[in-house]
Amino acid sequence: MISTARVQANAASDALAGRVVWASIRSFWTAGMATAGVGGALATVSVGNVLIFLVTTAATIGLGHSIGMHRLLIHRSFECPKWLEYGLVWLGVLVGMAGPIGMIRTHDMRDWAQRQAACHDYFGHRRGFWTDAWWQMHCRLILRHPPRFRVEARVAQDPVYIWMERTWMAQQLPVAILLGWIGGADAIIWGVALRVTVSLTGHWMVGHFAHRGGHQTWRVEGAAVQGHDLPWAALITFGESWHGNHHAFPGSARLGLRPGEPDPGWWVLRGLERCGLAWNLVTPETLARRPELIRIDPADRHDCPVLKGLLPGR
Repeated sequence: MISTARVQANAASDALAGRVVWASIRSFWTAGMATAGVGGALATVSVGNVLIFLVTTAATIGLGHSIGMHRLLIHRSFECPKWLEYGLVWLGVLVGMAGPIGMIRTHDMRDWAQRQAACHDYFGHRRGFWTDAWWQMHCRLILRHPPRFRVEARVAQDPVYIWMERTWMAQQLPVAILLGWIGGADAIIWGVALRVTVSLTGHWMVGHFAHRGGHQTWRVEGAAVQGHDLPWAALITFGESWHGNHHAFPGSARLGLRPGEPDPGWWVLRGLERCGLAWNLVTPETLARRPELIRIDPADRHDCPVLKGLLPGR
């Protein structure tokens, strides 16, 4: 039974047997934001409101979720000053999915399950479009025999992260107050409710399609779920849609690896590095080799300077 640093499995741990149940608080949160966001936005369309939506979404999804929550807090693929770490993770909390510890738990449990020989359809996004949407945004999976989950002390005992975890929904309030002062109720609709709705839906959709099919350069042998690349979503997800690359090199701060694979998150990190605000950026060539990783696209064998010579084509 495969374990990870935070998910500790034993012989009884099972990623397959379980039941999906309605998560009432999460469901009401998602539905409430969608009702206010979509309904209110349709009645208040303006250039200014659209700009507010675009700027706040780019900050929270790009800087917050992709860089702060995913590449930094979850994977520790780079280092930065503590004040910057807090700021980036806080922007990630504003996406509206969970607090920092909840996000780590959700990510790592799914990651652990996908690496097993078999896992529940919930983890693999295998059900139909509408069923998977309901499951992922309104429900939760209760495993019959779950592994043990333990967050490292540097996060679990950090008072700032504990505060963010306990108040993750309320973190929208200071943003709403600021936007209300700038543009009134319309700005709150576009910069909070609609932003959260689009972010939650978009995050689910990328996960849904990236685990079901598409271009694939790498295969993780023995894993129940494989990652696929979604080029059409690369820019709007800050590079997160190069999901096949991420499954192959989960610890890498760089997700777009080949020519023609734009990765805005990596561009921002390189900019921070030049300013002395980020260091020890992890890339595929600095990671340990994975014997279970197989390159399956022959045409891709020699066109990637980052990966050339890293693995034999098979």
